[in-house]
Amino acid sequence: MSAGSDSAVGEQPAGKPKKAAKESKSANRAASAPEPGPGASTGSGAPGGPAGQGESSVPGGPAAPDAPDAPAKPDAPVKAARKQAARKQAVGKQAVGKQAAPRKAAVKEAPAEPAAKAARKAPAKAAEKAPAEPAKAAKKAVAEPAKTAKATKKAVAKPTKAAKTAEAAKPAKKAVAPARAALKPAKPESHVAMVRRARRINRELAEVYPYAHPELDFRNPFELLVATVLSAQTTDLRVNQTTPALFAAYPTPEELAAADPEAVEQLIRPTGFFRAKTKSIMGLAAALRDEFGGNVPGRLEDLVKLPGVGRKTANVVLGNAFGVPGITVDTHFGRLVRRWKWTDEEDPVKVEAVVAEIFPKSEWTMLSHRTIFHGRRICHARRPACGACPIAPLCPAYGEGETDPEKAKKLLKYEKGGFPGQRLSPPPDYPGLPAPPLEAG
Repeated sequence: MSAGSDSAVGEQPAGKPKKAAKESKSANRAASAPEPGPGASTGSGAPGGPAGQGESSVPGGPAAPDAPDAPAKPDAPVKAARKQAARKQAVGKQAVGKQAAPRKAAVKEAPAEPAAKAARKAPAKAAEKAPAEPAKAAKKAVAEPAKTAKATKKAVAKPTKAAKTAEAAKPAKKAVAPARAALKPAKPESHVAMVRRARRINRELAEVYPYAHPELDFRNPFELLVATVLSAQTTDLRVNQTTPALFAAYPTPEELAAADPEAVEQLIRPTGFFRAKTKSIMGLAAALRDEFGGNVPGRLEDLVKLPGVGRKTANVVLGNAFGVPGITVDTHFGRLVRRWKWTDEEDPVKVEAVVAEIFPKSEWTMLSHRTIFHGRRICHARRPACGACPIAPLCPAYGEGETDPEKAKKLLKYEKGGFPGQRLSPPPDYPGLPAPPLEAG
């Protein structure tokens, strides 16, 4: 074998390329070797003779000039084989790498469920640890309102006995509250709105009490003047039951001025404060006799000069005996106009002035009668019958009294409640019954 071929063979890689190189070398050798002639020896020739065609037997000597063994042609298949092997090796490495990657992933994913769970929890724990402080603070912030809400729910869920009692008492108040809310304006009522409401109340009362009148029995201005003075601190009914005997004994101012005070006291005793009232009626009788010729004057300025006569009495006499409009501010009138929020004044003179600005003068007298009628029959001082009031929607004080309609009906008085009125001789259009005399009462 030549040195060149040895070196070529020595450089070939192991494996299949090596086998291919050997096979190609053997083929080259078989093709290049000449067939031996007859008698030719396979060994070396005689000394000094020409070298045999074959390998030299001299150790270390030069190789025989075998032309066919040395050419580079046999290297072409070797190089091709090398390249092919290198390509296969590269492709194999890529294939192995691709297969190894899924295998590694499979190996990572292969662990049992506990390991997988642990692997899953690990990032979660890391994520939880990172914002641990804000998360704890947030949880505490959420937990605190939650605890408060739970405590509130428990407090609401378990009401005390006092709360139960308050809840039981609420329905009655709730029944009144909507009506008050509907009647009371959200904003302070303007003066114009109040005037309109007041005049509407007057119109409503005119429909409810078309028969309103003075509830004192009288036949002339003198009897009305005396009866009005006696009505102080008592009822019109009691006065009406007392005056028939008085006027029968003393029908004129002159006769009453000349009467025995003790006899007069006995006649008017049922009205109360009889001694003071005796002085008043006898004094005004004397003033009428001495200053006005026994006649009742028709001017406010003259009437208020008489003993025991004030603006209220003077307006009653002027409005009902002389047809001069006047506002009668008695206890009923003053109470109702304050409930209706027409005024907050307590002084009768100031109340009269305020009301006089709200209504035209032509309405003063009848307004007084209607208001007093309503105060005596429905809008009582202590327990008004709100549930039976025809002007409840216009009343700011609705709900101060009984709001149940059935219970409120039982509080009505006089003709509204089916009872006799106050006059023994009422007007013909009065729908109620006349009052009984004193003896029958």
